Amino acid sequence: MTEADWSRWMAAAQAGDADAYRRVLGEAQVWLKRFFLRRLPPSMVDDAVQDTLLAIHEKRHTFDPSQKFGAWIAAIARYKWIDRLRASNRAETTLLDDDLSVEGHEDRVTTAHALERLLGQLKPGQAEAIRLVKLQGLSIGEAARRTGQSAALVKVNIHRGLNRMNALVMRGGDVD
Repeated sequence: MTEADWSRWMAAAQAGDADAYRRVLGEAQVWLKRFFLRRLPPSMVDDAVQDTLLAIHEKRHTFDPSQKFGAWIAAIARYKWIDRLRASNRAETTLLDDDLSVEGHEDRVTTAHALERLLGQLKPGQAEAIRLVKLQGLSIGEAARRTGQSAALVKVNIHRGLNRMNALVMRGGDVD
C-alpha cells in the first residue's frame, strides 16, 4: 500500500465509505504497531495503538485530503507516544533497601482483604471504576476508555460505589 492509497481511502471514509475506513484503519493499525514497537516497551504497545486509533477516529474530520496521510497519522502517533512516556514517568518508583521491614504487614493485608470484600459487594461497574481511578490512579477519561463507560458514568459509579462502601462500613459486620 502506498501513502496515496491511504490518503484516497481516508478521503473516501470522510465521504462515508465504510469499507475504505476499515481498510485505512487496518493499515494504520499495522503501521502503528511497528511505530510503537520501536519506541515503547512491548507491554505498552497495544494500549498505545488503541489510543491512537481512537484519536484517529475522533479527529478523522480534521484530515485534509490534499495533504499526506502519513504525516497526519505520524503526528497523532507522536503525541500519543509522548503521552505514554509522560504517563510512565509519573509512575511512582521506589528503591528497596536490602533490609526490608515487615512491620505492619498484617494490617496492610487485612486492610487489602477488607477493601476487596467491600468492592466485591458493589456492582461490577462501580467496583471497576473505583479500582481504576481511586486505586490505580487513572484519570476519569482513561477509565472511561478502558471500561467503555462514559466519563459521566465513571464519575457516577465512583460516587455511588463509595457511598455504598461507606454505608457498609458504617453498618459494620459486613466487611471483615
